[in-house]
Amino acid sequence: MRRALRRDAPVPTKKPRARTAALGAAFILAAATPVTAYAALDDDRAAPPVSAAASRGKPYVETRLFFGTERPDGGAPVTDRQFMDFVDREVTPNFPAGLTIQDGRGQWRDENGRIERERSYVLTLLYPVAEARINDPRIEGIRSAYEKEFGQESVARADEGTRVGF
Repeated sequence: MRRALRRDAPVPTKKPRARTAALGAAFILAAATPVTAYAALDDDRAAPPVSAAASRGKPYVETRLFFGTERPDGGAPVTDRQFMDFVDREVTPNFPAGLTIQDGRGQWRDENGRIERERSYVLTLLYPVAEARINDPRIEGIRSAYEKEFGQESVARADEGTRVGF
């Protein structure tokens, strides 16, 4: 004889020990997954990007130069006009394809250990990776020229690989 199930009858469940084991296995699997995902981010041989946007453009180098405007000898700060004249003479002839200049507020420790704050300029250059060897001495020349002309201790430089599309 067959027994009919009632709609309000309790649904049979797994035994408590089996339910605990299943939950434990699910927790371990979930906890281990992010470790694997994060480890893949550091691996250059990881799977190709999921997003089509991540593969757009060509390999470029982004170089940022940080120019301070205060003079260590206490002289008048470098003005906008003086800086733009410098860019026209020293930067544009070496990078005629383009550049970006942003105003900034910098902070750094000078050679005497004092924290200095000053208005600054951030110059961004983008160029193909294949031109990095040619552009390196040009960029170093720009840094040296600014340090000499405006009596600066240094011009900071940051280089980073990126992908660029125009």
